[in-house]
Amino acid sequence: MSQKIKTKLVVLISDAGTGTNLQAIIDGIEAGKIEAEICAVISDTARAVGLERARKYFLKIDPVRNREGSQRPSISNGIEICPEKEMLLPLLQKINPDYICLAGWKQIITKEVILAFPNKILNLHPGLIPDTTDGNVKNPDGTKALWNKGMLTTKAIKNFLDQKTTFAGSSIHFLTSNFDFGPVLGRTFEKVDEHDNVDSLYSRLKKKENKLYIEVLGKLCK
Repeated sequence: MSQKIKTKLVVLISDAGTGTNLQAIIDGIEAGKIEAEICAVISDTARAVGLERARKYFLKIDPVRNREGSQRPSISNGIEICPEKEMLLPLLQKINPDYICLAGWKQIITKEVILAFPNKILNLHPGLIPDTTDGNVKNPDGTKALWNKGMLTTKAIKNFLDQKTTFAGSSIHFLTSNFDFGPVLGRTFEKVDEHDNVDSLYSRLKKKENKLYIEVLGKLCK
């Protein structure tokens, strides 16, 4: 009986985060909720905290990988440093993953990368992306949800508070050339408390984002 070929994932991280979405994906794979394997973790810097999570993962699945030494590990070790956005496309083409998961990646994804991997690049956006550019999403209580188009995480969370919306939320979507828009794969909501600040609200929303990533990948990889 032939062994089932697992879906190949590449996760893109940076020093902008702590690697919690990467860890969520790893946990989802190890729990059998995502039928896939991470074939590479790419960071734009060797200083990213998430790289330690990646090393533990690759060491666990293959002790030969993840050898210490070079400041620029080879793809065969599972980890790659990509300091310039122009380097990303040839690197991804060499790996040829089924899906590319952005998890705190801060470099601009060029149009060439998007065109080379249509409906394969997953992005987590801190807002509720509608299904059409002129549409909107409703919060669980029926109020209009905020898209937060063009806003990075801290500004987006602050906008939920400034606009006094009843719910914050995030979306996972396929990256397209249309900025902060693309086919939505899943959304999650978190009720805003009157005593919330940016840190308290995001700490709760972040846990739901981690869970959402597992759910979305679980469906895609079946």
